[in-house]
Amino acid sequence: VFADNALMKVIEALFNSSSTLKCVACSVVAALLYGFGFERRRRHPGKTFSNEAILFFGVLATAGAVYQFGQAIDTGSGHFSLLLLLSFAIYSVIGWFGRSPLIWIFAILSFGGWMGAETGYASGYGAYWLGMNYPLRFVLFGGALTAAALVKQDWFLGRVTLIMGLLHLFIALWILSIFGNYGEMSIWSSVKQWQLLPFGLLFGAAAVASVWHGLRFDNGITKGFGLTFLFINLYIRYFEFFWDSMHKAIFFAALAVSFWFIGSQAEKIWRVGEPDDKADPRHLLRQ
Repeated sequence: VFADNALMKVIEALFNSSSTLKCVACSVVAALLYGFGFERRRRHPGKTFSNEAILFFGVLATAGAVYQFGQAIDTGSGHFSLLLLLSFAIYSVIGWFGRSPLIWIFAILSFGGWMGAETGYASGYGAYWLGMNYPLRFVLFGGALTAAALVKQDWFLGRVTLIMGLLHLFIALWILSIFGNYGEMSIWSSVKQWQLLPFGLLFGAAAVASVWHGLRFDNGITKGFGLTFLFINLYIRYFEFFWDSMHKAIFFAALAVSFWFIGSQAEKIWRVGEPDDKADPRHLLRQ
């Protein structure tokens, strides 16, 4: 490519063209990729990975088109969150009508990005918005998304919506349990450890509630997320409270013993609440 002068001139002309032309070019490429990907999925539904790869390139081309659109209409206001909202609108429509979990994931990510950028813009990109730092805002966002997915689970994108909601919720709670509702490192570093304990308890309560929901309603997603982040929470608290006060040999020996115990009991822990025959591989054959 780089040795061919004629081809290099075409590439240079493309990169030196206006943002409007780049936006149109990316939009056309995205439309072609989506059309080809959906048609190929219809004809060859078993070729999941290659079909999803084509749609993924369509997602990237869409992102490029939205970015170039932003460059074309940029007024210098810095209100780029509107582009994320536009991305959400495009991805959600294509993901919904195309019944594509992959594109729906990017719709949710775009919506979360819009929420974070919009609240940042509204607060002048300060540490707080309505008294909340970024992790606390995403706790509310993830909680709302999870609740919406749990209210209506039988729709075709309900599973991926629930996973994305729980992912946003628990990662935000994880960060919140470490840093609390503080927006500056200088303030956070002077806070006593016990002052962050309520956030750790909130994190633990959410994990226990998720495990309870999974056991109560036989939902493997909520149970799996709850168990995973419950252990993450316990280990974070272990490091926080015992790293400075415990002899390091004892500290790591206790850590090793706990890892051994969890590993030896992994089947029982992650299959808690399931009937014994469900854990038997022959159960799958009977199904």
